[in-house]
Amino acid sequence: MTSVLTPGSSGPSGAPRGSATPASHHRAAAVPTAAPSDLTPSTSGPAHPAPGASAPTTPPANPTSSSPDREVQALHRGRLGARRRRRNVLWALLLAGPNLVLLLVFVYRPLLQSFYLSTLQWNLGSPVARPVGLGNYVEWFTAPTTGRVVTTTLVFTLATVGGAMVLGLGLALLLNRRLRGRGVARTVAFAPYVLSGFAVGILWLFMFDPRYGLVQELLGWVGVASPQWYTQRPWPLVMIVVVYLWKNLGYVALIYLAGLQSVPQDLKDAAALDGASSARTLRSIVLPLLTPTTFFLVVTMLLASLQSFDIIKAMTQGGPLGSTTTLMYSIYEESFVNGRAGYASAVATVLFLVLLAVTAVQMRFIQRKVHYA
Repeated sequence: MTSVLTPGSSGPSGAPRGSATPASHHRAAAVPTAAPSDLTPSTSGPAHPAPGASAPTTPPANPTSSSPDREVQALHRGRLGARRRRRNVLWALLLAGPNLVLLLVFVYRPLLQSFYLSTLQWNLGSPVARPVGLGNYVEWFTAPTTGRVVTTTLVFTLATVGGAMVLGLGLALLLNRRLRGRGVARTVAFAPYVLSGFAVGILWLFMFDPRYGLVQELLGWVGVASPQWYTQRPWPLVMIVVVYLWKNLGYVALIYLAGLQSVPQDLKDAAALDGASSARTLRSIVLPLLTPTTFFLVVTMLLASLQSFDIIKAMTQGGPLGSTTTLMYSIYEESFVNGRAGYASAVATVLFLVLLAVTAVQMRFIQRKVHYA
């Protein structure tokens, strides 16, 4: 490329500004300019240093940023994590192992053995057992007493669970107030729960005596004759329900009391400032926050009622005429009174399936309405 000299610029010979140089005598000097591509190093091949010049040195790579080292560190961390997980598993097995062994030996093994015995015709103590398949189940479902036993179990369970929930909540609301001596009252209310069920049944057996019992005296004060608690239907079942409620009411009240004390006080204060009555506060604030407690009590009380045995054994022994025989008591009666261990195992399997189905329904549907704060 060439540059054109303009007036006022100095020529190549260093002539002063303003002097004219004839174009015929002097040619403008061509000033070579490098193209942009000539300023960047060529990438077509390796650069060769000039003779005598030292070759450029490349800085050493950071050893911590190299790919093999990172892989080694990741492998080391993975090994440490696996080792830590194995140690945690070993500690868990060490701590929970004894309980798991006890559950396997005393819970799941008898359960599986009961399933097997339910397919046998076996009398308790007999060395001979004959396989009958589902014959025991067919016999139970077609027996004339099955309907009465199921009805008694259903009535007893609904009465005890429903009554315990309602009365227990009322007692908990009363014990939650600031009353003089409420600590003693809480102890007295909970004390029957820790007593033996058989001992409680014997105690109330004398109290319900139609001639000399305390209940007969109390009814006589109001001019009411004592019913025949032991022989006339439905009073034996009513007697069993009353005793069961008295024994377990303190447990329900104690659990509800713990739930009431966990309700935030500022919510109740805000409702009082808005003019809400005590009943409205209970219905709109307290009861929704007690749904986890209610759900827990319904599950536990339902399972306990379906397995109730000791009070019935102590007071009525399933009578009169089977009016207080529940599924749980019929298992005992068929096994240890009639000696039909195979048939009793079939009834026990039916009860287990009922408990499993009831628990699954509660966990599937009722828990949806539980409000967890």
